[in-house]
Amino acid sequence: MVRTSGGGVEVDPDGKRSGRGAYLCPAPECWEIGLKKGRVEYALRTTLTQDNREQLIRYGKELG
Repeated sequence: MVRTSGGGVEVDPDGKRSGRGAYLCPAPECWEIGLKKGRVEYALRTTLTQDNREQLIRYGKELG
């Protein structure tokens, strides 16, 4: 995933987008832990909006 210049966080499966990036393994458990414990926010140096968090949670669940 990547933090965009607008401050949002988007999934970047190819790792080619510009911005501050972070990696999560492609397992729903990794996404759940990373989003619940604030690890993604820490790695990307940002605060997720509720909508952004929900979008990333949905994406993580779809991986399973």
